[in-house]
Amino acid sequence: MNRTLLALLLAATTSCSCTLAQSGPTGAGLAISGTVSGSVPAQARVGGFVIDSSGNPVAELVSVAVTGGRFGLELPSVTPPGGALSTLRPASIFWPGLLEPVSVSGQASTADLKFYVYNDSNGNGRRDDTEPLQETVAFVGKSLLVVSYATGAAQVNAARGFQVNLKPGWNGLLIEVGKVVRVSSSNSIGGVTLNVQR
Repeated sequence: MNRTLLALLLAATTSCSCTLAQSGPTGAGLAISGTVSGSVPAQARVGGFVIDSSGNPVAELVSVAVTGGRFGLELPSVTPPGGALSTLRPASIFWPGLLEPVSVSGQASTADLKFYVYNDSNGNGRRDDTEPLQETVAFVGKSLLVVSYATGAAQVNAARGFQVNLKPGWNGLLIEVGKVVRVSSSNSIGGVTLNVQR
């Protein structure tokens, strides 16, 4: 019995990267919290939407009510819809501060996530087609927040010292653009300001 359990556990931990991509990273998901500023509706919710290569929202993965101008959410450890994933290559990356020459090491497919605010007018805790989305820009201090999913480990390098090490699952990237582009990452990002765009 014990040998059978051990074999099953060993098989689970040594399974291929595609299994990891389906189940998401081990441990806690990516936690994000902060405040919402700008034109905020009375029954506002913050929704995390996977976007396509054109920047259009494809699917809402998570949402939370805005309470007292604040929000806090955790992205689920699930793979984004297949239509949102694209092979990671220099021409498919549209992050702030990314200047040529751009190089990619490792093989992965990625999908980016954006935060939108909407008025949950019927209070059902999710967005309906009749509830328009308001795009936001996410900042932490002087840094822009980029949220990206990767199916495997990869590295992105670009001009002005830009370097990102993606891990399998959700990545929270803080990008500060200046003469040198500084990028840091974390599994728990607080102090986020979501500025609602008109």
